Amino acid sequence: MSKKIKNMEEFAAVSGISRPTLSKFFNDPNSVRTSTKQRIEAALERYDYQPNLYAVNQNRRLTKNIGIVVPNLSDPFFAKIARVIEDHILQTSFRPVLLGSHGRPELEIENLENLRSIKPAGVLLAPIGRASDRQHIEAFCKEVPTVLFDANIEGVGEAFVGSNNEHSIGIMVDYLCRTGEPPSFFEMKSPTNPNAIKRRNAYITAMEALGYTPHLVQAEGEGWEFEDIGFKQGLRALREGKFSTNTVLCSNDRLAIGLLSAAFEEGLRVGIDPNCALRIAGHDDHPFSQFTCPTLTTVSQDYEAIAKRSVEALFDTIDAKTSGDSREETLFDGRLVMRSSA
Repeated sequence: MSKKIKNMEEFAAVSGISRPTLSKFFNDPNSVRTSTKQRIEAALERYDYQPNLYAVNQNRRLTKNIGIVVPNLSDPFFAKIARVIEDHILQTSFRPVLLGSHGRPELEIENLENLRSIKPAGVLLAPIGRASDRQHIEAFCKEVPTVLFDANIEGVGEAFVGSNNEHSIGIMVDYLCRTGEPPSFFEMKSPTNPNAIKRRNAYITAMEALGYTPHLVQAEGEGWEFEDIGFKQGLRALREGKFSTNTVLCSNDRLAIGLLSAAFEEGLRVGIDPNCALRIAGHDDHPFSQFTCPTLTTVSQDYEAIAKRSVEALFDTIDAKTSGDSREETLFDGRLVMRSSA
């Protein structure tokens, strides 16, 4: 590997390609001749050079648009945090452009490409997660200032802002163990969102730290219909005696809402009274969690702090007109919300 090239001037010198031609290529690879494109691509493979495309973008006419892309706008969790982000952007001279990916990786890419075409000043992206096309998203982030929130893709984007799953699951496990039987963990068998994996690991760590044996109950199913999966798979788990105790911690509130319905179907009373058969808790403080029956004990994510810091991190990048030397990650602790279900 050759020495690292620091800027476009150095890359132009070693590659023998003029800087204007390189700028044209980095703005649109198809805007140069095929032979020139091949020479540039060969030089990029030969030399250790990452073009500062934020600086290149100073030469293009950027709009005052800020793209916001979330996995699913029909999910009240994402609708709420997107709305808070919109409010912060509207307080500036910029305009939010909100897009939902319907849980489909191909639509997530299409959304990013549509944003690229309107030349946004920057983008706030909550990735679908493990199903996301990392290579495509990484290429997009090198061209457009992008901050990730909610779900992290390691090393992609200028910054990531989200919740501290280890802390939030830890305080919930501790609370449930102090107030009753230790919980089983109800989760998706193959979760899309990386937060689910972090919560699973945090549950195992917290249980072992307290001297208990972790017990995972995994729900079959795919997609974003978590309430339906929670109901059907929860009903099955209840009938087959899958839960090791009378306490269940769900990976997210939407699964917990489904499990609450399954318990009702089975005639099991959920709550903290002595005559209750089951305790159920969740995670996220979903907008509907305070209206379930019984109301759902959960951990609240700090929507306001996550939204505010995400917008601040993006504007820091835009104002700097450059890619930072290190990727910033900010995690906010959750807050225990004690309600009637546990």
